[in-house]
Amino acid sequence: MSNPPDLRPDLARASVAEARRPGQPTIGMVSLGCPKALVDSERILTRLRAEGYGISPDYAGADAVIVNTCGFLDSAKAESLEAIGEALKENGKVIVTGCLGAEPDYITGAHPKVLAVTGPHQYEQVLDAVHGVVPPDPDPFVDLMPASGVRLTPRHYSYLKISEGCNHACRFCIIPDMRGKLVSRPVHAVLREAEKLVESGVRELLVISQDTSAYGLDRRYSAHPWQGREVRSHITDLARELGQLGAPEELWVRLHYVYPYPHVRELIPLMADTGNALLPYLDIPFQHSHPEVLKRMARPAASARTLDEIAAWRRDCPEITLRSTFIVGYPGETEAEFDHLLEWMDEAQLDRVGCFQYENVDGARSNALPDHVPAEVKQERWERFMEKAQAISEAKLAAKVGRQIEVIVDEIDEDGVATCRSKADAPEIDGNLFIDEGTAGLAVGDIVTVEVDEAGEYDLWGTI
Repeated sequence: MSNPPDLRPDLARASVAEARRPGQPTIGMVSLGCPKALVDSERILTRLRAEGYGISPDYAGADAVIVNTCGFLDSAKAESLEAIGEALKENGKVIVTGCLGAEPDYITGAHPKVLAVTGPHQYEQVLDAVHGVVPPDPDPFVDLMPASGVRLTPRHYSYLKISEGCNHACRFCIIPDMRGKLVSRPVHAVLREAEKLVESGVRELLVISQDTSAYGLDRRYSAHPWQGREVRSHITDLARELGQLGAPEELWVRLHYVYPYPHVRELIPLMADTGNALLPYLDIPFQHSHPEVLKRMARPAASARTLDEIAAWRRDCPEITLRSTFIVGYPGETEAEFDHLLEWMDEAQLDRVGCFQYENVDGARSNALPDHVPAEVKQERWERFMEKAQAISEAKLAAKVGRQIEVIVDEIDEDGVATCRSKADAPEIDGNLFIDEGTAGLAVGDIVTVEVDEAGEYDLWGTI
């Protein structure tokens, strides 16, 4: 839940970085939390930029600062309050938005000097608050808006949000309370945005939502015209169309937050199709394996069938990468249930794994469950789980030594060392591949073939 340092206002990589014109009102942004919140920040800044506001890379140059908060866990809430306090100290004029904004009294109780508090994806209210603090002063002859809008990610990849909210009622989660039920964007609007991003130079589209596989359910999978044909607002149709926006050697499309519904099977042939840009990568939040734990979580208790699905996915697409997140120490979790999870991991052999120790969240129904696991037991189980996951990762990466794989270049440092990612690696959360020499002709955003020379626990090293 920690905020990447390069998304802070003093290091933000916004696409619009021109000098401030005389008299131009300027706004700073601190963006905390998940990629979905990052997209909200980009939309807010794009709207403000279109009204003539400049974007400040630091507190001192901003007439006001917007803090886009996270409120999912108590640790995230604490980080959000700390960021608000820092912005107040460094700038003084602070507007708060985002998930924690759903609890305005909680924010103003800690920081009574904030100028306004709005909830998640309340773009109009944020703009109204900015107008009240820093009136717009546009110059239509000078303030030009790039077609791709303002982005807080590097130029070569971008998050593509396809829906808001969630229809699940997991006991440990308060996302539906903060962001509401599932609301999907119409498919032609998503595809139009994706097309513009690709035209602006984006080489990797990262599809995100709270429940990507449920996309379009609220719209009854309504069909819309797109390039002379009807396309449904359905994840299969969307994935197929996104995968045709560019050749695989020119564009990557990566799916995040996919629940293992039966229709996910329809995505696997697209991933196996070498002519489609959809990557063989699924990010699926399994959370646990034991049926009783899943039942207490109020999640589908079908771990055995999940193993069957994983086997079928790998049969139909041998190159598929599976990443997931898990919770250990959930209320009532017994040693036998935890051992079941470790055994399940041995069978599932997931490629990329993250793990959290359970913690209470204000408003979550899991708080009231009996038999909460002591902190020291949660820590011990987390360490055992990560040891297992690390061993699996190390073995899988070692098997790639000597193979040729495609990577996308994220960064080239002053010594010429290139930090890259393979198709198996999403930015910020998975591993990297490093190229130590022969990078003179490389540029950030290039997609190149490398031979893997060396493997570690989570990262690879290779040669062009």
